Amino acid sequence: MKEFWTALASLMGVFAFFQSIVHAVLPLELRLAAVKIFHWVFRCFSTYCYFDITDTDGVNTNELYDAVQLYLSRSASFSASRLSLSRGLNSSTFTFGLSNNDRLVDTFRGATATWVHAVTQRQSQTFSLHPLPEDKRSFSLRIKKKDRPLILPAYLDHIMETATELRRRSKDRLLHTNSRGGSMDRWFPWESVPFKHPSTFETLAMDPSRKELIMADLKYFAEGKAFYEKTGRAWKRGYLLYGPPGTGKSSMIAAMANYLGYDIYDLELTEVRTNSELRKLLMKTTSKSIIVIEDIDCSLNLTNRSSKKASPSTDSSSDLSSVVGSEDVGAGAKTITLSGLLNFTDGLWSCCGSERIFVFTTNHIEKLDPALVRSGRMDMHIHMSHCSFPALQILMKNYLGFDDGELDGKTENSDLLRQLEEVIDEAELTPADVSEVLIKNRRREKAAAAAELHDVLKERAERRMNKKRNAAGEETEEEEEEQEKRALESTSNKSDQVLDSCNGKAEQGKVEQV
Repeated sequence: MKEFWTALASLMGVFAFFQSIVHAVLPLELRLAAVKIFHWVFRCFSTYCYFDITDTDGVNTNELYDAVQLYLSRSASFSASRLSLSRGLNSSTFTFGLSNNDRLVDTFRGATATWVHAVTQRQSQTFSLHPLPEDKRSFSLRIKKKDRPLILPAYLDHIMETATELRRRSKDRLLHTNSRGGSMDRWFPWESVPFKHPSTFETLAMDPSRKELIMADLKYFAEGKAFYEKTGRAWKRGYLLYGPPGTGKSSMIAAMANYLGYDIYDLELTEVRTNSELRKLLMKTTSKSIIVIEDIDCSLNLTNRSSKKASPSTDSSSDLSSVVGSEDVGAGAKTITLSGLLNFTDGLWSCCGSERIFVFTTNHIEKLDPALVRSGRMDMHIHMSHCSFPALQILMKNYLGFDDGELDGKTENSDLLRQLEEVIDEAELTPADVSEVLIKNRRREKAAAAAELHDVLKERAERRMNKKRNAAGEETEEEEEEQEKRALESTSNKSDQVLDSCNGKAEQGKVEQV
């Protein structure tokens, strides 16, 4: 072993001696030229090509560097040996990053891409108005030369799109509402708060088949950019949620936002004064958002477009003044019209942005104007009905902790579940009513809580049956009274006819005597 170290020391001494001779004989320019020639020869015979992506482009931040760092964080947590962790502002997830000189291999379209993260110390900087960080960070991409036309620039575009999607999904979603009084003088007329609603399609009380249909429609919409461009349609979609109060319309909107990762703009129409303000609010919304108008039949009088016929002398001038120049009236006047709302959802201004969803909710769909709910404005009508048995099973799973095996009816609770299935449709309770009953009994045993729910449903069903019987009895009494009136009227008519005939015969006899 001693001889090995002696030989190694001798070899290093010889190398240092020749290096000093080279430095003394060859000038610096010649040595640099030799290094460049060596690298050129190496690149000519090498089967790989290299790309460096630095953290700054001069004094500006390199957007591609941040995108690569976020893109690689997806698989860095599984394959890299040493990681750096970070969490951005308004972000709900942690970001994994590669440490210095760590390596990660990625595949794209069957080609292999090797990434290496390098962190070096910058040279001492002179005074600058925009000082750079002390560390110089960069990613080095290595791919085979034969794969270069195959994956570039498609691979970089894929990285940018994936990073944008990851950044959007990791960022906290916001719930916006238009400012009080429609103050459009502000730079941004929407006020926002973090959106933390826990509703998801998994916890939503609805028939699973209907939920799958809605989720598939939302997925096709979010991935349909090429389709909408090909067909020449604005990248938007409308959903109309209608049904009795307490059937989960607001929970459906929250589930849609959580499923797609979109922000919500809750538009309060009573705070909008004119159609022009409505258009400005639309222009200030962002892409990948859900614009909601709840209880649209109660917000404004937008349900009746028929106008009374007026005399041309007086009413025509007043009607004209109420339409033309309506936005020049007092600041407190509400001049938003149905036409303005229709243009807001499906006019030229509706395409000022992309990937937006319009959601209207109402308790009385029959009150809405047909033009407001037609296809193109409200593409999908979703009826939020009373609680059905599949929805009841979801609520029992959420509130009482029933598992799938217990809900399949293969346990000792099968008889109770069968009784619930028989009475749930007759009770016609909303999911909100059922949830309230389950919340009150959530600390009891599953069987006892389910039995209490069955008693409530049975009582409600009997009450509804009694109301129907009473209503049917009243209708029967009304029909009997109507029949008696008709019989009396027919009897009186017959007596009148008999009297008329008798009078006619008497008069005829007098004439014959004369």
